[in-house]
Amino acid sequence: MSTNTKIERELLSKPGDTILETIAHLRMTQAELAERLGKTPAQVNDLVSGKGPLTVNTAMQLEKVLGIEMQFWLNYETRYREKLARIEQEEFLEQSLEWLKIQPVKELKKLGYLKTEKAGHAMVDECLQFYGVASPVQWNHLYVNNYQFIHFRKSTIFQTLKASLAAWLRIGELKVQGKQYPDYSKDIFKSKLLEIKSLVEFQPEDFPLQLQYKCEQAGVAVIYSKSLPKVPVSGAARWIGGIPVIQITDRYKTNDQFWHTFYHEAAHITLHGKKEVFIEGDDIENNQEKENQADDFACEWLLPSVFLTEISEMIDERVIRKIARKYATHPGIVLGRLQKLEKVPYHFGSGLKAKVDLNHFI
Repeated sequence: MSTNTKIERELLSKPGDTILETIAHLRMTQAELAERLGKTPAQVNDLVSGKGPLTVNTAMQLEKVLGIEMQFWLNYETRYREKLARIEQEEFLEQSLEWLKIQPVKELKKLGYLKTEKAGHAMVDECLQFYGVASPVQWNHLYVNNYQFIHFRKSTIFQTLKASLAAWLRIGELKVQGKQYPDYSKDIFKSKLLEIKSLVEFQPEDFPLQLQYKCEQAGVAVIYSKSLPKVPVSGAARWIGGIPVIQITDRYKTNDQFWHTFYHEAAHITLHGKKEVFIEGDDIENNQEKENQADDFACEWLLPSVFLTEISEMIDERVIRKIARKYATHPGIVLGRLQKLEKVPYHFGSGLKAKVDLNHFI
């Protein structure tokens, strides 16, 4: 709140001020006034403090009890409410312009969610409309307080990070809104995860669409969205309006990373609660036990750990392809696992991985 609006609010005169002056002149207490008006002490206190509106009926009662005409009170109330509304609007705009400074405005413009060019009231309104909230207060409740569990280990710019993360989550919500999905079935979803293994193995060009379709049959929404520059996130799993949602960014560009993210988020949907939100990314702290469960789930679905017992020779591309054929997976999945386990260096066999470009599907 600026100094000017703070002073305006402090100097604003309300009908209650005159009521207090009048009853003091009449040597009347608030309790006695309440009794004479036929109201409770609490109702009179609200009237005096301005919390409660001064109605026509109350104005008529004040005319009888205090001897001041009804129209005086009604005019006073109208002026007070008008001035108060103007002050509140100025405070709202000041607060909103500060809030706008932490929003990823440039990125939201680039993605087409914001059209206004210059920061100001119009952009504030457009940004609030993007989030579907009436004010920064509601935004803070929905996208900050509800995600208090999210901690960034190293960041010194948390305000900007949480706003960018909020925008990314909102984009996911907008992609789900208005679409119809069948009721979620855990059993059907598990059967679809088996079918999806063929997409992992053969990596067809339209695999993102096929993946969405197969999951949709089980009542699960899979959505793709651009990674925002200040959001170190690869994926998320949560329930939106009763629909389990897996949101994946275009941050990683190879199939081993994409499929691990998908099966990791699928684990959260199948193993963990509907009220929980899981967000995967650099420096984001989550429930480590549940993250380990999701990692194990993804690893076993993509390539059972028993494959390691079968590696008794020097690892080369031939060995990797052989393992991939045996376990009906893609060589890139085998290579990614071996690299993560530090069995081979990261520069080894890069041609075995398939490139992933989600631009056409976002």
